[in-house]
Amino acid sequence: MPAPKDPRPCSIADALALVGEKYSLLVLREVCLGNGRFDQLVRNIGAPRDILATRLRRLVDAGILTKRAYSERPQRFEYRPTRAGLELEPVLMTLMAWGDRHLRGDENRPMVIEHVCGNELVPVVTCSVCRDEVRHEDLSAHPQAKGWTVAGPTTAA
Repeated sequence: MPAPKDPRPCSIADALALVGEKYSLLVLREVCLGNGRFDQLVRNIGAPRDILATRLRRLVDAGILTKRAYSERPQRFEYRPTRAGLELEPVLMTLMAWGDRHLRGDENRPMVIEHVCGNELVPVVTCSVCRDEVRHEDLSAHPQAKGWTVAGPTTAA
């Protein structure tokens, strides 16, 4: 079967097109930690200033961050997460936990996040209805995009 002209329609791909660029999720990490000033972002992320400015503009345009002036002379801005930005925070926590487990090891973690209950946050994905932890073997995909099955396209596109 010939390859389709377009890849599978996918919300993961759409999200990665926005936040999957180098430094974008690190910007969100810093802003969620309360470090929303440009100089803080440059220092804590290590991104070149021009690239960081481009990422910030894109995240603001997408409605993930807001930009507000905190100084008029000289004009300086800080960035804060919007509701959409805050909804990405669990993604960051899950990525951090995965990195701690698979790349660093528990004794080598650079940061621990504490929940309001006083305990260390260990993110777990659960079903919003039954509250069971999500496991791969309990999932089944049901493609909604016309012309696609789990295995791929149903017709040559």
